[in-house]
Amino acid sequence: MASNTSTSTASDSAEKKATGSELATSNGRGGTSIADVVVSKIAGIAAREINGVYDLGGQAARVVGKIRETLPGSPDLTQGVNVEVGEKQAAVDIGIVAEYGVAIHDLATGIRNNVIDAVEKMTGLEVTEVNITVHDVHLDEEDYDDDASSSPSEPRVQ
Repeated sequence: MASNTSTSTASDSAEKKATGSELATSNGRGGTSIADVVVSKIAGIAAREINGVYDLGGQAARVVGKIRETLPGSPDLTQGVNVEVGEKQAAVDIGIVAEYGVAIHDLATGIRNNVIDAVEKMTGLEVTEVNITVHDVHLDEEDYDDDASSSPSEPRVQ
């Protein structure tokens, strides 16, 4: 029976490592496991905090997110965020939709810094990289419609 117990413990440990990280405590009195979804949520919230981020995720993720919003429950804070979590490090990939008029390189730098700070402070994991993909630029439709309707209907060239 002792061998079965040790086997299940080893498989439990392998399962934990596959779905998150295991941080050792400084006094050796136990361990702390951080699931991938925790790091994803932290990164998603941190990315959304930056002005100029309209939404997270590519088109398919945003469509699923809109459908999910109609259902009762909390919003999906991990939409557009993928993470790889090791024992001491994490890597984050984020897909965004930027607001029109925002300097995308400055936006990416702001997102990157905020995500790194949040994940490192909250989890103790070292963030090795934050990769950002800009999937689209959002135009404020009201502004766009006002511009189109306010322009004269005269031909541009005579």
